[in-house]
Amino acid sequence: MNNLQPGTVMSLSVDREVPFGYFLTDGRDSVLLHQSEIVGEVGLDEEVDVFLFQDKEGRLAATMNVPDVQVGRNGWAEVVGVQRGLGVFVNIGVMKDILISPDDLPIYQEIWPAEGDKLYMSLKADRNGLLYGKIATEQVIEQITTKAPADMKNKDIKGRVYRLLRVGTFLLTEEGYRCFVHESERPKEPRLGALVDGRVIDVKDDGSLNVSLFPRKQEKMDDDSQKIIAYLEKRNGSMPYGDKSHPDEIQRRFGMSKAAFKRALGKLMKERKIRQEDGWTYSADKK
Repeated sequence: MNNLQPGTVMSLSVDREVPFGYFLTDGRDSVLLHQSEIVGEVGLDEEVDVFLFQDKEGRLAATMNVPDVQVGRNGWAEVVGVQRGLGVFVNIGVMKDILISPDDLPIYQEIWPAEGDKLYMSLKADRNGLLYGKIATEQVIEQITTKAPADMKNKDIKGRVYRLLRVGTFLLTEEGYRCFVHESERPKEPRLGALVDGRVIDVKDDGSLNVSLFPRKQEKMDDDSQKIIAYLEKRNGSMPYGDKSHPDEIQRRFGMSKAAFKRALGKLMKERKIRQEDGWTYSADKK
């Protein structure tokens, strides 16, 4: 069995020089350190620390650019490709991208990571030494979390999605705060690996956060008001909807609840941008 295992870091001796780099050895097996994978200078019989991986031709190779993500060691990796049915590819900092198979991804491909998303992960090798990505478990995430301060309530946060469940979404912020988004506090289920904006609605005793992905009521009211104004502009300043309209009509036409619709109407009337007459709503400048 070869002692040189892909996905690991080893200290090897520089055995001999070749036109395209150096061969390294542990005394029994050898591996190529290509010229493009050398950091600084190396000399014969010198000991160098290298990361071992399989190149695009499936040959064992070495690099002095040691990545954070290794077998038994977790780190962040960026998604660089998605292939439906095959999985997603991530860049860990070596010349060959690493595949995460569908077995380690959500059942529904709509919430698979997209290019540019990031995953906290390690590596695993199959019986042939091929490297695959392994997404970090909850137990691993707990080791890198930090307790959030008690005054975080109602503050804005950014978090990376690291776990998806039917009951909700788990996030990890840049500061290391662990967050939970209940299914009722998200407009839709975000992608695994996506960076999302939220606001803290509760700080738990263990220092974790409950987060909502919905905007604050005032921000939501502004968005709803813009929808109404845009609809009025499309209809030349008048529409057969007002605060007496049926909730189903409002939901079907504007995608908002009757209560949200009435709040937005009230805001626009207070700003004197609209008026209501006989169940109709008009732009303020509509004669």
